[in-house]
Amino acid sequence: MCRNIKTLFNFEPPATELEIRDASLQFVRKLSGFNVPSKANEAAFDRAVQEVAASARNLIRSLVTNAEPRNREVEAERARARSASRFGAST
Repeated sequence: MCRNIKTLFNFEPPATELEIRDASLQFVRKLSGFNVPSKANEAAFDRAVQEVAASARNLIRSLVTNAEPRNREVEAERARARSASRFGAST
């Protein structure tokens, strides 16, 4: 799947509307093959982003876990460390 879509569930603070919308936009871009839709497809594309975002919000609100919420900064540092070990340190 698209590498730009990040996990949004079980974080403290919770995912923002912007994060949910951005993930939905990436998902619709991946499915449609359009980075920017043509004028003829713009309404359908925007509607799909809104519908996917609504579904994502419902999913995130419905999920339950016993795990402690993850910290965004800690997870970001882990991702940077994985990237550095995989691709080498950035300059």
